[in-house]
Amino acid sequence: LQVPRTPVQPPVGSESRRFANKHSKKALKASLTLGILLGMFFVAWLPFFVTNVTQAVCGCVPAGFFDVLTWLGYCNSTMNPIIYPLFMRDFKRAMGRYLPCCRRAGEPRPSAISLSMRNSNSGPRAPTSLKNVL
Repeated sequence: LQVPRTPVQPPVGSESRRFANKHSKKALKASLTLGILLGMFFVAWLPFFVTNVTQAVCGCVPAGFFDVLTWLGYCNSTMNPIIYPLFMRDFKRAMGRYLPCCRRAGEPRPSAISLSMRNSNSGPRAPTSLKNVL
């Protein structure tokens, strides 16, 4: 015996279309950002790695050319902090919150304790001594 399956279809309302459209835009933006970051990485570092292998095989790569390709890779690392804020709103907000040069005038400066508490995923802990740990 086979039980016929009926496909489950989402409700055909404006709310579901808006929800799907919003998520498809986010997915497209995320794909674009990832494509740009990976493209920049390959353009910057692939020549370096190919030249590195060529140098190991034949030893025919001039030192100056190798240095230029190394600095091209370093430039890629310099571009990442520029690319991320251009395409990611959350990254831009975090930079504005934690970097003094990017903070708005009215925003308070976060303290080191609040930052460590936020990053540790835990609340305040009871003080422990070395005796209790050992």
